[in-house]
Amino acid sequence: MLITHDTRCALDTVVALVNTAPDRAQDGDTDGDSGGATTPDTLATVPTLADFVEKYEISDVGVLSEHDLAAVRAVRDRFAEVFAAPDPHSAASLINELVAAAGTTPRLTDHDGYDWHVHYFAPGASVADHLAADCGMALAFFVVAGEQERLRRCEAPDCRHAFVDLSRNRSRRYCDSRTCGNRLHVAAYRARRKEAAAG
Repeated sequence: MLITHDTRCALDTVVALVNTAPDRAQDGDTDGDSGGATTPDTLATVPTLADFVEKYEISDVGVLSEHDLAAVRAVRDRFAEVFAAPDPHSAASLINELVAAAGTTPRLTDHDGYDWHVHYFAPGASVADHLAADCGMALAFFVVAGEQERLRRCEAPDCRHAFVDLSRNRSRRYCDSRTCGNRLHVAAYRARRKEAAAG
């Protein structure tokens, strides 16, 4: 699957955005009613939103406010639903709602020294609409390509971070093989050794 630079940037941004949400206990709870958060919300204040905007080079963003923070967190929740969508139809429906609500206006740009690429957000859009439009379209390309299953959650029981599986054979199971993957491999190895020693 060919992924352009701007699509890759949007994918990195949407994954990072989804992963700012607090992790919840893995009992199927999605509304936070049972089980406490295991990691804090890292998008909890306007300054943390400003840091996110700067880190991910989100352009054309004015002065940020509490309203922007609430709107971005609402968009984040909808993107989390896309990563949890059980099938392409569900993912497409969620993405369509996000992109339509953002009022997309595709246009070519080569700002800040980047090569030509497409911005989908309307001029003067809020940061939430900017994220919904550009990141929503990046996710839409995966649904169009029949690759929605690449939008995943880490299989490590104590992680559950979102990631996009860009491996050739769609085999990636962990958000980071050096941390989550290695931890689980080491734990499995120790369990096998303990079982062998006991037997």
